[in-house]
Amino acid sequence: MNKTELIDHIATTADISKAAAARALDAVIDGVTTSLQNNDSVTLVGFGTFSVSERAARTGRNPRTKEEIVIEAAKVPKFKAGKALKDAVN
Repeated sequence: MNKTELIDHIATTADISKAAAARALDAVIDGVTTSLQNNDSVTLVGFGTFSVSERAARTGRNPRTKEEIVIEAAKVPKFKAGKALKDAVN
C-alpha cells in the first residue's frame, strides 16, 4: 500500500473527503517527524512506538577499493510494533 492508497482507505473508512484524509495523514506524519527530531518517542497504544536510536561510529570497508572508511555516528528512527499489531499480523 502506498500513500495514495492509504489516503483512499482513510477517506472511505472515516467517511471524509480525500483532501481531508490527506491533510490528516500529513499532520500525523509531521507530528511523528517533529517529535523524533526533538528526541521524543511517539507511542500509539496497540500499534507501536516510534523512537530515535543512537548508532555509534564504526569502521567499514569500501567494497570497490577494499579501503577502510570511518562511518560516522548517527541518529536513526526506530519502530517497535505493539502487541495488537503483532497479533493482527499473525
